[in-house]
Amino acid sequence: MRATALFGILLALGTGAPSAALAQGTGLSFSGLDSVRGEPVEIRADSLEVDNTTGETVFSGNAVLGQGEMRLAAPLIRIIYDARGDNRIQRLEASGGVTLVTAEEAAEAANAVYEVEAGTVSMRGSVILTQGPNVLSGDQLFVNLRTGQGRMEGNVRTIIQTNP
Repeated sequence: MRATALFGILLALGTGAPSAALAQGTGLSFSGLDSVRGEPVEIRADSLEVDNTTGETVFSGNAVLGQGEMRLAAPLIRIIYDARGDNRIQRLEASGGVTLVTAEEAAEAANAVYEVEAGTVSMRGSVILTQGPNVLSGDQLFVNLRTGQGRMEGNVRTIIQTNP
C-alpha cells in the first residue's frame, strides 16, 4: 500500500498569511507541511477492508493517519486506487467528522476529499480552520496543492488577532 500518497491531503493546510488573503478576498495561502514529507507513515484503525475488484481500501473505526507531527483522524477513511491497475492512489475520502492537526494548525470538517492527480483537496460541512490565534470557518474549503491557493465558501466567518 502506498500510504505516503495519503498525506497529500496534509498539504492543504499550513502556515500562511490569513489576514492578507482575507483582505484580498480571493483565497487562502497554504504552506508549511513540507516538514513531514519523507517521514514514516503510521495508520491505525479498528478495521481494514481491501476490495481488489473495486480498487478500494477502507480503514474504519477510529482511523488515524500519522506522519511526523501531523495527524489525520476520521471514523472512515477510504482509498480509491486508479482503475489502470498500477497501484496509484486516485482519491482519498475521509468522512464522519475529519480532524487534521499539525504543530501549528488544525482543521475540522464533516468530510474531506483529496484528488491526487488534480492536486486538490476539498473539506465540506462545518469547516473550521485554526492557524495560531486566527480562526476561519465556513461551509466548504477548497485547496489547490499545486498553486498553494485556497478558498473558503458559505457562511464564512473569521477571527484575526491583530496584536503582535
